[in-house]
Formats: sequence, structure tokens, C-alpha cells
Amino acid sequence: MKALYRPLSLMVSVGGGLLASAVFRQVWRRATGEKKPPKATDRTFTAWQVVAAAAAQGAIMGAVKAAVDRAGAASYEKVIGAWPGKKEED
Repeated sequence: MKALYRPLSLMVSVGGGLLASAVFRQVWRRATGEKKPPKATDRTFTAWQVVAAAAAQGAIMGAVKAAVDRAGAASYEKVIGAWPGKKEED
């Protein structure tokens, strides 16, 4: 049954990526007032702004991915009855 988890996990991860992008855009907009975060090659932003945006985006992406993966695994366990990841070592 763990083979069923892989495609479900992929779909959940894609949704999590979209959610993380939306969350980052909102955080960036509220924190800076800018509509879009800077790209690394955009000269209108300082190097500090570009690096700060990348760091914030990475942190948000990581946190949302962990939350979505964990929720997906917990849901899978409720429906199927088995945890999809590694089992505890006794």
C-alpha cells in the first residue's frame, strides 16, 4: 500500500509548493510594500534585499513543505492504517 503513497505525496507536494509561493508573496508584500519579490538579476533592488528575499523564501518553502508532508502522511495513516515513512526502531 505504500506504493499508493508516492503519487498522492507528489500531488500534495505540488499543492504545498503553490501554497508556499502564495504565502511568501503575501509575507513579502506585507513586510516591504513591494508587489513582487526581487529577482537576483534585478538592479532596482540592493544585494541585501535580494539575499533577504531568497532567505525568507527558503524558510517559508521549507516550513510549508514540512507541514504539508507531515499532514499528508498523517492523513494517509488515518485512511490506510499504516505510516508511509520509516518505522520506529525498538
